Amino acid sequence: MAYEIARRGGRVRVIDRRDVGKGSTQASAGVLAPYLTAHEGSPILGLGARSLALYDEFVSRVVEDSGSTVQYVRSGTLEVALNAQEAGKLEAVQRVYAEMGAEVEFLDQNAVHAAEPQLSEDIQAGLAVGGHGYVAAADLTKALRRAAGAYGVTFAAATSATRILSVGGSMRVETGAENLSCDAVVMAAGSWSGQVEAEGEEPVPIRPVRGQLLHLDWPMSPPDRVIWTDRCYLVPWNDGSVLVGATVEEVGFDERATVAGVQELLGLACRVAPNAGKAWFRDVRVGLRPGTPDNLPAIGPSPNLPGLIYATGHFRNGVLLAPLTAAMVADLVLDEKRDAALDATAPGRFKPD
Repeated sequence: MAYEIARRGGRVRVIDRRDVGKGSTQASAGVLAPYLTAHEGSPILGLGARSLALYDEFVSRVVEDSGSTVQYVRSGTLEVALNAQEAGKLEAVQRVYAEMGAEVEFLDQNAVHAAEPQLSEDIQAGLAVGGHGYVAAADLTKALRRAAGAYGVTFAAATSATRILSVGGSMRVETGAENLSCDAVVMAAGSWSGQVEAEGEEPVPIRPVRGQLLHLDWPMSPPDRVIWTDRCYLVPWNDGSVLVGATVEEVGFDERATVAGVQELLGLACRVAPNAGKAWFRDVRVGLRPGTPDNLPAIGPSPNLPGLIYATGHFRNGVLLAPLTAAMVADLVLDEKRDAALDATAPGRFKPD
């Protein structure tokens, strides 16, 4: 968002309690797959599809403006079924997604193993979705910081905002080190968004949801595309390694990796692709995803404090929704232009009746 606002001519200062990209992003696999992550009927599907359509131009621009390299692959995804019931669901979903214009193909047991020979014999069917892929979230975040800096964005790392209020027609952000005056404030503090006091506002109900992610050195050539089940996913990187994710744990602000979490992911990965048992363990990453009661992000203006705009609560879709969120927030900040999608993501929807 800082990059998007700045490249359109705004002056931006970023206040971050950690350095940029050191929160949940560093534990993200960067999967770009709206047709896999959306619940039936959820607005996330439409938001995700819109954002994915922006990604080619978004990454190209960020790479050009930053001079960085960003690993970005659109080789598709393969959602797999471990039993006949799941296979039936995939076949039904295929018809729905095809009607929505997705590039999708249902694969029976023979076809799915021909497409990905490393899959377990337990796999009964698969749903291949073209256009899906992934982006290396850490690469993208570093590139965005460099690109933002090129447009004059300044960063106050290791600094926490404690209070936001309106003073004399301007917005003021109070931190432990300084008070900043500005025309608008974007609340994008992730799982910590509810801990920043905003004048006249009830905190947006953001909760931290721990996710553990494994990075494995694969014993042979990794799969050709992202492999997805309803409990885990495998993301093949260009260096031959594979990311395995991710747990979903309601444990508060506990960011520690656990034996149980690692065991769970390894067991699931081996069930999907037995070669995972021969992989070498590179590391485990942990992040706290910002969740909301309905698991939709909170994007849009504050209902009570003019000048405050929220962009938080993205849960498992933060990287996917990054370009669309940035565009919608920049439209609000610079042009007071309101995207129709903000009706579904309005922060005021959590207010009690």
